[in-house]
Amino acid sequence: MATTAQFVKSNKKPKYSTRIVRRCWRCGRSRGYMRDFNLCRICFRELADNGQVPGIKKSSW
Repeated sequence: MATTAQFVKSNKKPKYSTRIVRRCWRCGRSRGYMRDFNLCRICFRELADNGQVPGIKKSSW
C-alpha cells in the first residue's frame, strides 16, 4: 500500500516525461502495473477472478 506522500509525489507533473510514475488506482502499487486496466497484477487477478473486469475470464486447460 502506497503512503499518501507517495501518491502526492507521483501525481505531480514530472520535469521529464520519462519520470512518470503510474500507480494502481486500488492499492497504489507501482510495480507490475498494467496500463490497459490501470491496475497492478495482484489487483487485476483478484478482480478478474471475481468477474469484475469486463471481457476477461480465467483460462483453464
